Amino acid sequence: MKVISVNTNGIRAAHRKGFFDWIQKQQADVICIQETKAQIDQLVDEILQPKGYYASFNDAEKKGYSGTAIYSKKEPNKIINKLGWSVPDTEGRFLQFDFGKLSIISLYLPSGSSKEERQLIKFDFLDRFTPILKKMRRQKREYIICGDWNIAHKEFDLKNWKGNLKNSGFLPEERAWMDDLFGSVGMVDSFRVVNQEPDQYTWWSNRGQAWAKNVGWRIDYQVVTPGLKDKIKSVSIYKEERFSDHAPLITDYDIEF
Repeated sequence: MKVISVNTNGIRAAHRKGFFDWIQKQQADVICIQETKAQIDQLVDEILQPKGYYASFNDAEKKGYSGTAIYSKKEPNKIINKLGWSVPDTEGRFLQFDFGKLSIISLYLPSGSSKEERQLIKFDFLDRFTPILKKMRRQKREYIICGDWNIAHKEFDLKNWKGNLKNSGFLPEERAWMDDLFGSVGMVDSFRVVNQEPDQYTWWSNRGQAWAKNVGWRIDYQVVTPGLKDKIKSVSIYKEERFSDHAPLITDYDIEF
């Protein structure tokens, strides 16, 4: 099973840059999108219904903002698009497809970089999401949580870590939360199961030639339940083409789909 996760920073913009032509070549089983920045009625058929895929969208109430989507070669048994509090539910930050005993989620965690109020919202999201993650671990099903988590976990997950210790996305509290996610909560960072190399980034600022100089951050993850750890066959970050300021994160699992 091939799963792709990508923050498109506007799904219509990604479409104009050839993203959906690329999808057809990839033939992934599931594609999880974050930051669609669109309402369903603004989308052309190639985005709404790519050939061979079932699609669902969770739009933010605010136009041109946030939003998630999932494309799947199989129609899910069940779709969940609410977490139970205002921020994810009005900003379209969560979408879950259930296939038998497997759940695949597209998740877009808030960024706290714009202002202090949003950082507090981000901390609140993390606090509220922790018991949900613990509940996932207790259930007799497996989860793949694809998303822009807006946190770089380790020092080698971003280029200029020393200069970002006080910046949202690399705050000590955020990194401690990731420690717990991959520690006491028991989830698995699928990328690091296979690839332990530095300079593995999924997002680059549009400032200062960050892309050209590979001054990036690894903030996009496919986080899985432990039962899938041994099913991770390969991981890659696609950088041959640019569809947004994030790169697609591709993972192959030894799972029948």
